[in-house]
Amino acid sequence: MSLQDKYSQLISYAQSSNVSGLNVIEKDGVLYVSGQATPSVKDQIWKLYDQIDPDARAGDMVLDIAVLPGSEEIYEVKSGDSLSKIAAKYPGMTWQKIFEANKDTIKNPDMINPGQKIRIPV
Repeated sequence: MSLQDKYSQLISYAQSSNVSGLNVIEKDGVLYVSGQATPSVKDQIWKLYDQIDPDARAGDMVLDIAVLPGSEEIYEVKSGDSLSKIAAKYPGMTWQKIFEANKDTIKNPDMINPGQKIRIPV
């Protein structure tokens, strides 16, 4: 079985999700997969990899999926959330950046509601 066969579900998902610059190369017993995707697509690709090789023991894949510049993630506000708490979940993010990205729906940064969907710029 080739590595492309082994990881066919992951490759198919990347192709159908329009991963930008998707590159799949099998060389010297290692499958190299690279490209750029939205944060949610990138997370799903990693979940698929974890399902195929849960302990990453095979060592037969190098997965390099970067986040597309200017993309955003949608976050659903939970009870007890604040913009600061949400920002802490994303490296390099500040509550001010989240507020700026959502000025059309958030009028007061101290008042967000559970169930509200906000954009997280990445």
